Amino acid sequence: MNQNAEDITQWVNAPIFHIGETPVTFGGVGAGICILLGSLIISSIVQRVIAGHLRKKANLSTSVIYALRRIIHYCFIVLGIVLAAQCVGLNFGTLAVAFGFLGVGIGFGLQNLTSNFISGLILLFERPIGVGDLVNVDDKIAEVLSINMRSTMVRTFDHVMIIVPNSKLIENNVINWSIGDLKIRIHCPVGVAYGSDTKRVEAILLEIARKQEYVLDEPKPEVRFLEFGDSSLNFDLLVWTAKPDNQKRLRSDINFAIDAAFRENDITIPFPQRDLHLKMTPAMEMLAKGEKAQ
Repeated sequence: MNQNAEDITQWVNAPIFHIGETPVTFGGVGAGICILLGSLIISSIVQRVIAGHLRKKANLSTSVIYALRRIIHYCFIVLGIVLAAQCVGLNFGTLAVAFGFLGVGIGFGLQNLTSNFISGLILLFERPIGVGDLVNVDDKIAEVLSINMRSTMVRTFDHVMIIVPNSKLIENNVINWSIGDLKIRIHCPVGVAYGSDTKRVEAILLEIARKQEYVLDEPKPEVRFLEFGDSSLNFDLLVWTAKPDNQKRLRSDINFAIDAAFRENDITIPFPQRDLHLKMTPAMEMLAKGEKAQ
């Protein structure tokens, strides 16, 4: 029995390979793996406890709590990696050399990954966007589901999942519909035929706006006479709503109502028209004269 224990001890302490003069053993590797797994488990427990406490006591928003949980998770991962490296046999000098080589690798081929990781930290600390926010991504309104180390996961209203690199959210202009005042103004352009009663058109558009469920009374809807177009008198109906996620549906409802109201009141929505002038060439004139003579 003692012989078996000695054999196991020798096997555990047998060097697999050397990093410089430091031997890396099976025991050290196993201890390092256990520490990494333990750090992940402890991180999960600490996140749940702190998040539950903050929800009850501090009354913080979901996005703030999510950011704190991600930061705690990253801290435990870094701590676990350092402790695991010590168990394996890597001292701080060796780690410095390893990070030096890693820095060279980053400089040559990992700039994008590093940029996205740092951008993710900025998103968590500054919180220009948070989980649950509505943002514009590729001209689509989407809900932020998670902010990860490299990318942010969003979901459009068509339930399409989009993975957005974190650097894109930092470097580009991003519309966040959930920050500050939720009221937004919606433009509903429409053209009517020349000769239409412009005051009547204005009254009909305002009446349509007042009947919409999600249109606010204050600020009041307004109608602007934009221009004398090529084929139409162009107006713009402007309404305010407190539901930015419903803006496309609201614009659609208003357009349906405008079409029905204009039909009822004999107001024409024109289509572009063009006059075509043909210049007669001498050959065409001779051909036309010949046909007339016959």
